[in-house]
Amino acid sequence: MEMPTPPRKGRLQPTLVLATLSAAFGSAFQYGYNIAVVNTPHKVLKSFYNDTYFERHGTFMDEKVMLLLWSCTVSMFPLGGLLGSLIVGLLVDRCGRRGTLLINNVFAIVPAILMGVSKVAKAFELIIVSRVLLGVCAGIAYSALPMYLGELAPKNLRGTLGTMTEVFVIAGVFLAQIFSLRAVLGNPAGWPVLLALTGVPALLQLLSLPFFPESPRYTLIQGRDEDTARKALRKLRGRADVEDEVEEMRVEDEAEKAEGRLSVLNLFSFRPLRWQLVSIIVLMAGQQLSGINAINYYADMIYASAGVEAAHSQYVTVGAGVVNIVMTVVSAGIIEWLGRRRLLLVGYGICGSACLTLTLALLFQSTVPELSYLGIICVFAYIAGHSIGPSPVPSVVRTEIFLQSSRPAAFMVDGAVHWLTNFIVGFVFPSIQEAIGAYSFIIFAGICLLTAVYIYVVIPETKGRTFVEINRIFAKRNKVEIPEKKEVIDVGPHRPSLPALETSF
Repeated sequence: MEMPTPPRKGRLQPTLVLATLSAAFGSAFQYGYNIAVVNTPHKVLKSFYNDTYFERHGTFMDEKVMLLLWSCTVSMFPLGGLLGSLIVGLLVDRCGRRGTLLINNVFAIVPAILMGVSKVAKAFELIIVSRVLLGVCAGIAYSALPMYLGELAPKNLRGTLGTMTEVFVIAGVFLAQIFSLRAVLGNPAGWPVLLALTGVPALLQLLSLPFFPESPRYTLIQGRDEDTARKALRKLRGRADVEDEVEEMRVEDEAEKAEGRLSVLNLFSFRPLRWQLVSIIVLMAGQQLSGINAINYYADMIYASAGVEAAHSQYVTVGAGVVNIVMTVVSAGIIEWLGRRRLLLVGYGICGSACLTLTLALLFQSTVPELSYLGIICVFAYIAGHSIGPSPVPSVVRTEIFLQSSRPAAFMVDGAVHWLTNFIVGFVFPSIQEAIGAYSFIIFAGICLLTAVYIYVVIPETKGRTFVEINRIFAKRNKVEIPEKKEVIDVGPHRPSLPALETSF
C-alpha cells in the first residue's frame, strides 16, 4: 500500500511577497501613521486652530473650546474606524478582498488632499473631517487586510503573513514619530506636508495592487470561478500543481454549505460558531483593555519623573517605537515556530508583570528616586511584551478560526469591538488615572491575567492546520458535529454547486 504524499509546504514566492507588501503598506501603514501623526506636533496644530479662529472672530479661543476641538480631532479617528468596521463585511462580500482594499484608498487620498490645503484654506474643520475619513480607511483596512493576507498565504505561512498587519501598523507609527519631530516636519511650515503624506502609500497601492491576484479562496468559494482561482494559486505558489489547495478549498466549501452566508445577527445565534465568536471578542477587547494606549498616555509623565527633559522626551518616544517595531518583526519571525498560543500567553505575562511593577515604581519613586528609572524599563518591557503577542497575533487567529461564509460577519464584530474598546480606553482612562493614580495599572494587570486564562483554557493552537481542521476542534467545544471529509475518488474538474442561500443582513 502506498503511503500518502505529505502536503507540500508553501514558500515565500516573489508574487506572494510583493502582494503582501503592496496590500500592507497601503492599508495597515495608514492606520499606524494616523494614530501617531497628530501627537507630537499637537502644539503646532493647536496654534493653527487658534490663529484661524482669531482671523475670523478677532479674539482667541477659550481654553474649553480649544480642548473640545482638539478632542474632536483626536476622537474622530476611532469613530471613523468604528464606521469602517461596520461596512467592511458588505464590501468584502460584494467587491472581494483586493477590491475592498483598492476602493478603500479613496478614504486616504481625499483626506490627504484636504489636510494638505487646510492651512492655505485657513480651515481647521478640514482636518477634523479628514480624521473621520481616515478612521473609516483604518477601520476597513484593519479587517480587510488580515482577511486578504490570510487567504493568500499557504497554511504554514499564515502566521507570518498575518502578523504583517501589525508590523506595518507599527511601521506607520514609527515613521509618523520620526516625521513629526520638530526638526523634520512637526513645525509651523511642515505640518501640512506631514498630514498629507498619508496619501502616498494609498497612491502606491492603487498603482500596484491591481497587478496581483484576488484571494483564490474568495474566487473559488464565493466567485465560483475555479479556473481563475487555480491560476491565482499557481502565480502565488510558483508551481503548476496546486490541486491539494484547490481540494482543501472544496472541502471547506462543502463543510459550510449548510450555514449559508451568515449575517452578524445570525452569527450571534449560530451555535456551531459560539466559542469562535466569544474568542475574537475576548482577544480584541483584551488587546485594547490591557492598557497599551494607557501606557502610551502615561509615558511622558514617567519619562519626566526620571529626569528626561520635555524637549528630549520625543526622542525617548522614538526609542520606544524602535522596541515596538523590532519585537513585532521578531514575533512575525517566530510565530510559525512557537505557535500562536505561546506568543499570546508569554506576551500577556510580560504585560501583566510590567503593569504590577510599574504600579510599585510609581507609588514609591518619591521615597526612592531611583525607582523612576525602573518606571522607564517597565514601559519598554510592556511595549516589548505587547508587540510579541497581544498586538500582532489576534490578526492571525481571527482569520483562522472562521470559515469563508462567516468570516466577513465575524470581522465586522471583531472590528467593532476593537474600535469601541479603543475609544473607551482613550475616553475613560484619564478619569480613572485622576481618581486612583498609579493603582489604575493594577486594573490592566488583572485584564492581562483574565485574558491569558481564557486563551489557555479555550483557544487551541492553530499553527499548521487548515481552516476546516480548526473548525472541527471548536466543534467539540460547541457540542456540534461536523462531518469528516469523504474520500474523493474523482479528482477531475469540479462542478461547483449552486451558491448557498444567503441570509438577510
